[in-house]
Amino acid sequence: MNYKKTSCVLRDGEECIDCGECDICDLDPLKICDNCGKCIDFDDVATIKIDSIEK
Repeated sequence: MNYKKTSCVLRDGEECIDCGECDICDLDPLKICDNCGKCIDFDDVATIKIDSIEK
């Protein structure tokens, strides 16, 4: 087979060996990540408050 190896997202400079470590949940190490978003910190997101809408 002729396929391109990808690089590891956790360790710079290493090839992916399909260990699955990058699929583990950050909050519960016994769980596979299901992209629930609970681990994402939303405090750094800019918000704008709208006082009124003019026509």
